[in-house]
Amino acid sequence: MAEDVCYLTTTGRRTGKPHGIEIWFGRDGDTLYLLSGGGDQADWVRNGLAHSEVTVRIGETEHAARFRLVDDEREDALARRLLLEKYFGGGTNEWGRTALAVALDLQP
Repeated sequence: MAEDVCYLTTTGRRTGKPHGIEIWFGRDGDTLYLLSGGGDQADWVRNGLAHSEVTVRIGETEHAARFRLVDDEREDALARRLLLEKYFGGGTNEWGRTALAVALDLQP
């Protein structure tokens, strides 16, 4: 993947206003994977859980997506592998072992 980061926009769970972040990602087909070092307490995760319809921009292309937590063991391992390979050349580290895996399913 040529792009280093994506830009995720969630809807604020309290304000209803858009909130954007720049974040690392891995991609497998029509699913983007993100890891939250702040777990389920990160604002962007809490917003995504409250309002699952999000937008994500990669380069100049914006996509509608559905936010969800990864709860399947194999998918969780895939998410971690994709991000660790992309940003750390493989291996493992504390963030890669403990961060919360999140999926963004790109909508057609």
